[in-house]
Amino acid sequence: MGIEVIVEGLTKSFGKQTVWQDVTLTLPPGEVSVMLGPSGTGKTVFLKSVIGLLKPEQGRVMVDGVDMVNSPERDIYQVRRLFGLMFQDGALFGSMNLFDNIAFPLREHTRKKESEIRRVVMERMDMVGLLGAEGKLPGEISGGMRKRAGLARALVLDPQIILCDEPDSGLDPVRTSYISQLLIDLNAQIDATMLIVTHNLDIAASVPDNMGMLFNRQLVAFGPRELLLTSDEPVVQQFLSGRRSGPIGMSEEKDQATIDREQLHGTDAGPVAPPRIVPQLEPSPGLPPREAVQRHRARVLAMWDDLPPAARQAVQAGLAPVRGETA
Repeated sequence: MGIEVIVEGLTKSFGKQTVWQDVTLTLPPGEVSVMLGPSGTGKTVFLKSVIGLLKPEQGRVMVDGVDMVNSPERDIYQVRRLFGLMFQDGALFGSMNLFDNIAFPLREHTRKKESEIRRVVMERMDMVGLLGAEGKLPGEISGGMRKRAGLARALVLDPQIILCDEPDSGLDPVRTSYISQLLIDLNAQIDATMLIVTHNLDIAASVPDNMGMLFNRQLVAFGPRELLLTSDEPVVQQFLSGRRSGPIGMSEEKDQATIDREQLHGTDAGPVAPPRIVPQLEPSPGLPPREAVQRHRARVLAMWDDLPPAARQAVQAGLAPVRGETA
């Protein structure tokens, strides 16, 4: 099972520019979480802070008893091996074929024999649907294949926490749907804790157990996906509906006077339609059910009294028997 990640009071700045402040949340073990937000709200910065590649000024990130912000570098380095990181662009070495790209962490961080390295690499390439492409260079394959190769490389050290930075970036809707299914399938197979940073609404609607949103240097919310999908927060509604009317502007948040004018005169036609909550993706046929589903269900029912009525209704509508259960 994946490892719980506890984020407490995290604040990150670059010079005088505060990216976000006092971010507190918990990534539940083995569950899939998504962090949403408009461009420029520090989603990737948050991801790099979780793994200890960037140092926030305040707060802590607890992983397996180690604070990824304040602990000695040698301790952070050891815990970082529990992570697999899928970069936005795949971050593949252009001069290496896919096999050598995916084998790189094993050769760099372990003493495995080449025969064992080959077994692990081929298993991971099979998991992401890349068998037969091991001899190709990154420049010879599509963007979607490069994403999958980056994901395979993130998996070779058997991570218990997987961080994905905009896995949909540069992909068309069809390839994005394949990546979404692949992430769910991987969670079913390895039960790792997963955090996906994205602004893709299709991924947000169908993949995660939990959702959060960063905006205006704050964590707007974090919790079960139904909580955000039914939220009455203006910024959440605007983001999920893709409308111009609301706090999000072209380059930054709007000032209050602009928002007040929009409420008087409007910039989009018609009222905001109530969200249609699509079913969460299930693992592909032949794979085991996701163990995280039962744990997530128990957690949500434990917080039932604290959920708004709309979120409760959405949760209840989705409480069909988990695959493998009897009704």
